[in-house]
Amino acid sequence: MAAPLPTLLEALDDPRVWKSWFARGGASWDPWKAFLRVLTGEPLSEAEHVLFEACTGRKSPPNGPYQEAWLICGRRAGKSFILATIAVYTAIFRKWGQYLGPGERGTVLILAADRKQARTLLRYAKGLIQGNAALRDLIERETTEELELKNRISLEIATASFRTTRGYTVIAALLDEVAFWRSEESANPDSEIVDAIRPAMATIPGAFLLGASSPYAKRGLLYQQFKRHFGKDHSPVLVWHAPTRVMNPSVPEQVITDAYERDPQWASAEFGAEFRTDVEAFISREAIEVCIVPGQYELPPVEGTAYSAFVDPSGGSSDAFAIAIAHQEYSTGQAVLDAVRERLPPFSPEQVAEEYSALLRRYRISQVTGDRYGGEWPREQFRKHGIEYVPAEKPKSDLYKELLPALNSGKLDLLDIPKLLVQFCGLERRTARGGRDSIDHAAGGKDDLANAATGALVAVVSQLSGLAVWIKLAS
Repeated sequence: MAAPLPTLLEALDDPRVWKSWFARGGASWDPWKAFLRVLTGEPLSEAEHVLFEACTGRKSPPNGPYQEAWLICGRRAGKSFILATIAVYTAIFRKWGQYLGPGERGTVLILAADRKQARTLLRYAKGLIQGNAALRDLIERETTEELELKNRISLEIATASFRTTRGYTVIAALLDEVAFWRSEESANPDSEIVDAIRPAMATIPGAFLLGASSPYAKRGLLYQQFKRHFGKDHSPVLVWHAPTRVMNPSVPEQVITDAYERDPQWASAEFGAEFRTDVEAFISREAIEVCIVPGQYELPPVEGTAYSAFVDPSGGSSDAFAIAIAHQEYSTGQAVLDAVRERLPPFSPEQVAEEYSALLRRYRISQVTGDRYGGEWPREQFRKHGIEYVPAEKPKSDLYKELLPALNSGKLDLLDIPKLLVQFCGLERRTARGGRDSIDHAAGGKDDLANAATGALVAVVSQLSGLAVWIKLAS
């Protein structure tokens, strides 16, 4: 009779497997071992049960094993290494062959905001396997993004996109730093990705999903799962919420104290694992969708109509070079977005300025407003083609604030361009310690199209407001 397979905790404590890795940290790994016991449904000690109550908000004993869990922990708590440990154990010590068809491979899918971040987790997993001679022999093929094992299981990384997750048979999905996923494809990449993964797990009994992240703003899938399942005694979804030093006491306390002194809101999220109260969505998706004219992608120039334009220039190596054109519709009181263009890097700024100048002339525009990026060169480039470039008087944060009333009241007609919707949805309002609000894209996000569209529309909205005041005074 074959020997019974070790549990995850037994594997951790087995000197033939990973004992050396976890012995180095000594008692600092105890909180993570308690989490793993909860996750896998093993009994807890009295001290571990106290930690369970503190980190889950639950009073009843855990009812694991859990098929879905969310780790909300501070930076340097050890989340990524634990995810890698679970990935290796799942791939090697659990048997999945009976659920796989001929030629089919099961996948432990590792998802992160980008491949660079995902590779970090995969490197941990490779280190755990390659550091043990017996486990090392199981490797069939290795690349920078995948580890194929001889038992028909693969550990593979992918970027956070609902498109890249299709076509797999997933035995485990590990989502790293899910609170910081950004996408130009979707305003809600986290929930759409998880929705795309679940069918890939449907035919595999025991397949599970585990997300881990430091928290960010009070929105997105991580926050939704926290609100739905934290502190709910009988929920089938486990949410484990803990500050950095609770899960990793080896992090120096002075490092965290200094962080709180520099920026309490930032440190509260990064090390205290609290969702930020100084960051919120600038505008709701619903408010933007009301303004979108379905199927309207661009409007041709109309004789007798005055147009305004705004450009968000770029040097061609990192950010996009964007332009937008808008006009005022006096009969309806709407500000109408007519056209937007975007050139993604790499590109020649001189060529794009020439291309955009031709577009401006089509709409009989001889003057374009733009942000103050690049000093004199945008003026020179547009001047070559007969277009006057006027630096914007206000920063983009103020332009976004001016546009907000028109957005919320549905006084805009926006083009049906998905990336524009995504960028508007990705804008954040941040409150500084002095109380001043600013609006910008989230870390890792983009707002080039949204910035250009906002600049053009604000010019139109200002004209409409001025006209309304003139009419009122005249009457």
